[in-house]
Amino acid sequence: MSAPVLTFFNNKGDIGKTSLIYHLSSMFAKLRKRVVVADFDPQANLTAAFLTEDQIDEVWNSSMAGSTVYQCVKPLSDVGDITRPVLRNVAAGLYLLPGDVALSHFEDTVSEEWPKSMADVNLYRPLRILTSFWQVMRMAAEEVQADMILADVGPNLGAINRSVLLATNFVAIPLGPDLFSLQGLRNLGPTLRRWRISWKKRLDNWKENPECTQYPDFQLPLGEMRPIGYLCQQYGVRLDRPVKAYDKWAERIPSVYRKDVLDEPPDEEKKIENDPYCLATIKHYRSLVPMGQERRKPIFELTSADGAIGSHAGAVQDARKDFERLAQKIAAEMNIS
Repeated sequence: MSAPVLTFFNNKGDIGKTSLIYHLSSMFAKLRKRVVVADFDPQANLTAAFLTEDQIDEVWNSSMAGSTVYQCVKPLSDVGDITRPVLRNVAAGLYLLPGDVALSHFEDTVSEEWPKSMADVNLYRPLRILTSFWQVMRMAAEEVQADMILADVGPNLGAINRSVLLATNFVAIPLGPDLFSLQGLRNLGPTLRRWRISWKKRLDNWKENPECTQYPDFQLPLGEMRPIGYLCQQYGVRLDRPVKAYDKWAERIPSVYRKDVLDEPPDEEKKIENDPYCLATIKHYRSLVPMGQERRKPIFELTSADGAIGSHAGAVQDARKDFERLAQKIAAEMNIS
């Protein structure tokens, strides 16, 4: 797959991940990158950010094969094969592979194939199912000649997320400055390493199996899952300084990230504000967020006609600078010019 996949992942929910992906993908599109956004969260919140309820109802009840990510992989639950995705062009250069609440039905199918993929015979079908999300994203990227794919997943360490992560080149970790995000970070790092090692064994098993020669065109993802950094979300700010109640948790993030995610020695002296692994501290933007949701546009695209006047207008400009800076930093980590 020529277009790299970046997945935003943490098994702790309610940290603004969906809003982050929504705004970041829109900023990449503004910077003239062709982007595919893939919603693998069965809650489909990212899809709801891009589409109206009427549009979602139309997509979910469409008879067109491949209209959602679940419709693309659903045939694998029986005797069929992957269906090509039908993308929604939600903005110039920005394409959505819609999510689906029915995707949760695919969890058991993926889970059952994981042990089968280490067997001695009949490996093709299990591996086809385990890498189905990668195959779907690959088709989507080729269809629109995408420069990158941004993937959203649910806040858990289940089988669906494991398969999405196998398809992932890069991982960005959204966090909140709280105990629960910190614990999620401690769980996530070892899990990524375990998945990476387990997948390497499956790749080796496939290459050494005689069945491999029967499917010379069957490609598999490498399961790189390289962490590129973390983003501190929902950070309470007063006079441009963190609210004291959050400080004790925020101060631990750099060391926990190094120890549990990168498997490096912790650095107790490192602070978020000067940590090279901190991609950004995402502000609240407070009243801009509901304004953007009502107008169905990113907050940095709000205008005076939308009600962004006075201090709001200045906040819109700040948001544009913040997200442009973040997009450029992430692009550099992904080796995208």
